[in-house]
Amino acid sequence: MTVVRRAIEFLFRRLLRSRLGVALGIAVLVLGVVGAARLVAGPTDLTSGLSNRPADPITTVHPTTGDDGAISTTTTPSPVTRPGQAAPELVAERFVAAWLGRPGQTAEDWHDALRPLSTAGLTEKLAGADPTDVPAGAVTGDVTISPRGETFVEATIPLDGGHLRLELLGIDGRWLVDAVDWSRDE
Repeated sequence: MTVVRRAIEFLFRRLLRSRLGVALGIAVLVLGVVGAARLVAGPTDLTSGLSNRPADPITTVHPTTGDDGAISTTTTPSPVTRPGQAAPELVAERFVAAWLGRPGQTAEDWHDALRPLSTAGLTEKLAGADPTDVPAGAVTGDVTISPRGETFVEATIPLDGGHLRLELLGIDGRWLVDAVDWSRDE
């Protein structure tokens, strides 16, 4: 019994307190955790995961085919206007005239002139705007319309000193300005 006792004392006093003993203890602990995890996980399927990847890259377009970018349609849908309502070009012209304002016009009159030509969202955004801050004074060219769909149109209007870009929405066939963007000429 003394031999067993001495062996246990040696194990706990000398071997486990040394660096070698700590390293062996950690190794036994790691192997025990990995072994337990494998027992709990059950058998593995060798055909799943990364080992089941194709040998060649997956392609959806033949390599000799031309541009594989976005599909472009050759026909852009025409804007739809309800009978008796103004076309997008006319709404854009009216909006620009109201946006440029007239000398001595009050902010309230300016907002009242823009309101029937604007969506509720744009009217809300322009609530704090002042007509004296409009960076242009006159239209210098014709309205250019770029249809983006049946109910969405972009209008570009050249003004003295820059270009005004309007986004118009066709809500139930009635066109209203939804966004205003100003860019200065350089």
